[in-house]
Amino acid sequence: MCSSKAKVTVGIEATSINTAAIMARINGRPVLQPTCNRVPSLVERRNTIKKLISPPTIPGKVAASLTTPPASPKSKSPRPPAVKRSSGGSDSNGGLNSSSEKIAIPRNSSAVAKAPKLERKKSKSFKEGSVVEASSMSYCSSLITESPGSIAAVRREQVALQQAQRKMRIAHYGRSKSAKFERVVVPLDPSSTTLPSSKINDEEKRCSFITPNSDPIYIAYHDEEWGVPVRDDKMLFELLVLSGAQVGSDWTSTLKKRQDFRAAFSEFDAEIVANLTDKQMMSISSEYGIDISKVRGVVDNANRILEVKKDFGSFEKYIWGFVNDKPISTQYKFGHKIPVKTSKSESISKNMVRRGFRFVGPTVVHSFMQASGLTNDHLITCHRHLQCTLLAAARPYCGTP
Repeated sequence: MCSSKAKVTVGIEATSINTAAIMARINGRPVLQPTCNRVPSLVERRNTIKKLISPPTIPGKVAASLTTPPASPKSKSPRPPAVKRSSGGSDSNGGLNSSSEKIAIPRNSSAVAKAPKLERKKSKSFKEGSVVEASSMSYCSSLITESPGSIAAVRREQVALQQAQRKMRIAHYGRSKSAKFERVVVPLDPSSTTLPSSKINDEEKRCSFITPNSDPIYIAYHDEEWGVPVRDDKMLFELLVLSGAQVGSDWTSTLKKRQDFRAAFSEFDAEIVANLTDKQMMSISSEYGIDISKVRGVVDNANRILEVKKDFGSFEKYIWGFVNDKPISTQYKFGHKIPVKTSKSESISKNMVRRGFRFVGPTVVHSFMQASGLTNDHLITCHRHLQCTLLAAARPYCGTP
């Protein structure tokens, strides 16, 4: 019994199927297989190579033997060289010249003049007949600035917005000018230092937090008291209480209640306030609308001030000793640069808390330093900056007045 192996014949039909597959016959049965399994035959390979190597045919003309050498790896493009036409139009090669021939064609010939030319659009600044060197060629600035979405257009919009904002600031605050160059006559006599606000010209520049909508009592406080060095114990005690009272509120509301604070705490006499009883504290809280916790804090601070007087002789010596009896003069030009607390206010706050003072956080202490003149935080564009600086220099330390 002879066993014969069945031969598998595979027939590939040259039918194009949209599903990117071919029809093959295995053992006489049609089987649909994908094109990725197809192996091209030797004849098909030759045909594809001929199509790639064959030169392009020109319609209406007989193509010359444009046999091009194999492209070297150094060449930038495998395209065949450009074909030039002859000037006369009659040539043995059917009007075509091989790439090896180089024919110089005059630019002013009639044949070239009749042929249509592709001209580049010229800019307005271009003049005919002018020779422009390659080194002097540059892009027109209008093409950069006028193109939408370009960097120059965005930058131009930003500059225009900044100029508009600057004009608004100038219209609101006036032009910024350093107080060093303003001719301000400052009296050296301490008795005549507090000038009434009616005498101050409205055109004089103040700090940026003073606006046309500010309350007159707040403007008067800024122009007459804020930043002026204070050496009186009662006044220092009052400013310490007011600085703690304005927490959670504002200086305008606190200044309007200033007379109530003075009446409630006996003109801030520390010896009288320290002896207040609980019943008196409750009556002060109900009569003047002051929180009972703040009333108790004022009484505790009065007791601490009496202790400080025993150690240092006066509350003024204790406070001014933190700055070596010399006010701190700052040089801020913008209001948002003024800090709410400093390292100096933090050190003073720690020392006062250690001694038992209440409501003396770093922010409250810094506000107290500004009010009592320990630091001159007027802006350099404010007319009071130079005045407070000269007042501090004109009055040396001489103890409690």
